[in-house]
Amino acid sequence: MDVSNLVQTVAIYALPVLFAITLHEAAHGYVARHFGDMTAYAQGRISLNPARHIDLVGTILVPIAILIATKFAGSSGFLFGWAKPVPVNYSALRRPRQHMLWVAAAGPASNLLMAIAWAALYKLSAAFAPNDYLTACKLMSVAGIEVNVVLMVLNLLPILPLDGGRIVASLLPARISWRYAKLEAWGFPILLLLMFSGYLGVILGPMVQTSFSVIGALFHF
Repeated sequence: MDVSNLVQTVAIYALPVLFAITLHEAAHGYVARHFGDMTAYAQGRISLNPARHIDLVGTILVPIAILIATKFAGSSGFLFGWAKPVPVNYSALRRPRQHMLWVAAAGPASNLLMAIAWAALYKLSAAFAPNDYLTACKLMSVAGIEVNVVLMVLNLLPILPLDGGRIVASLLPARISWRYAKLEAWGFPILLLLMFSGYLGVILGPMVQTSFSVIGALFHF
């Protein structure tokens, strides 16, 4: 493994990962406040300050470990991580079941918007004569698109406590939703099983590739 290459990769991905995770969590808190829940606001979690959202394991150690593992293996993998979850008191929302959908969807929506913003930056960088600064900017833009698309698609999986699980719970009839919510304790073990078995990549791969294709077609690259 080339250490200098690894350091360069970490430097390129650091900013996109921080933005992707920070804005994702802040979006949840902002939409929750809009619909009446002031919990995140009262705790200072509706903030663009990464320090308020960084989780040592999920935001730093896990993404770095994935990068190192893929470098050792000489293969590509899905880079993902997580931040400290923004606290949401769903019972404080004005219409809990309906508004839970919008609070949950805010995170993936923010990742979609950031992926589009990084794609626009890539397109802008490619319009000028290449130099070291623009080359780095293009590499970081590609990383930004990748990280945000993966986080968006991952969080839309219908597994609690992921955002997709919250969206499904808000759409199900009340009795079924209550039973479905009881499966939340199994969510993280299921994700770990899917990741280590390789099935997570099989599930996410087509959705990620489709998202890349749509963004590429949108910006003609």
